Amino acid sequence: MSDQLVRAISRDGLVKAAAVSTRGLTERARQIHRTTPVATAALGRALAACSMMGNALKDSGASVTLQIKGGGPLGTVLAVSDNQGNVRGTVDNPAVDLPLRADGKLDVGAAVGCDGTLTIIQDLNMKEPYTGSVGLLSGEIAEDIAAYYVESEQIPTACGLGVLVDRDQSVLAAGGYMIQLLPGAGEDVISKVEGGVLAAGPVTTLLREDPDPVSLLRRVMPDFDLEILEVSPVEYRCTCSRDRMERALISLGPEELQSLIDEQGQADLTCRFCDNVQHFTRQDLEDLLAWTRRRPQSSE
Repeated sequence: MSDQLVRAISRDGLVKAAAVSTRGLTERARQIHRTTPVATAALGRALAACSMMGNALKDSGASVTLQIKGGGPLGTVLAVSDNQGNVRGTVDNPAVDLPLRADGKLDVGAAVGCDGTLTIIQDLNMKEPYTGSVGLLSGEIAEDIAAYYVESEQIPTACGLGVLVDRDQSVLAAGGYMIQLLPGAGEDVISKVEGGVLAAGPVTTLLREDPDPVSLLRRVMPDFDLEILEVSPVEYRCTCSRDRMERALISLGPEELQSLIDEQGQADLTCRFCDNVQHFTRQDLEDLLAWTRRRPQSSE
């Protein structure tokens, strides 16, 4: 089935939840960035989490950026979601390869590292975006996401994320869930959430058995009467364009543009999220340079 995101609320109004299946978009990211299995797992988890965060905003044009700097060999893990849950992302070092953990699992925690921060930037179309940052607990990402919500937004949260990679390095299953307590939820509700999460087991096992995110939520929350609020498709979607790349060149300023023309005579700009390459000839660069020199200069 195609990638989907589902949002739900318990009928008693005490718990809200989201789940997402992202095998297709994670495989797309793997193909674009040519990631190793452990890099695929890290990036895939970040994409799934960011998709659920972005979809929760709903404001037209809003977006969420999830940035993890853990000090591990992967470098920065970055994901960006629009308000519908469509995502794009990248890692600094996609070729990183590490030995499996003792339990045979990919060692995402070691690849990401835990000596650093998880930063969430919510652009809500206001003057300044809202930014929250927490220290990493494990680098496994799901636990760090839950910690972010508790520390930065005071919302008790359970988060599960997973990516299962096949022997040929393609993605077999990917996705996750996020369960959050609403005002009025007591210890009994917390116990039911914790019991359901523990009994359900790994996200990838559940998604391999049934990739439907509605099924995933119901299996993780068997003790809750859930009302499904929304089921929507999500995909790997990049917003790059030649126009945006032209603006990036213009932002260099006349002197830098002139140096680029003199030294290289052309430019190839590559999008960090989708590897789209735009070629700018000498004439293209000279036209941009002429435009920058004609435009009015802002005064301080």
